[in-house]
Amino acid sequence: MLLFCPSCGNLLMVEEDSLCNRFACRSCPYICNINRKFAFRTYPKLKEVDHVMGGAAAWENVDSTDAVCPQCNHRRAYFMQMQTRSADEPMTTFYKCCNQLCGHNWRD
Repeated sequence: MLLFCPSCGNLLMVEEDSLCNRFACRSCPYICNINRKFAFRTYPKLKEVDHVMGGAAAWENVDSTDAVCPQCNHRRAYFMQMQTRSADEPMTTFYKCCNQLCGHNWRD
């Protein structure tokens, strides 16, 4: 919380006094004792971010292949390839299990 001096407009600093805390200006003699607790919190709204791989829509029109799911051992999986590293590296293949109950994602 920022408070400004009503006399000169500079930022007020919190000082500890023997009786209580107080707001004091460093450039003029203005002092305001703190009689009650000044505490409140405001949380900023987090902005919505898109899924890196396109979310559920990215898996709508993909092909399936013979790949064994490491979680449920189903023998079919959807796949798509993306360039995740530099251009001289091979593409990364991402898989999603075709078993509707599993739906496990992994990469190769």
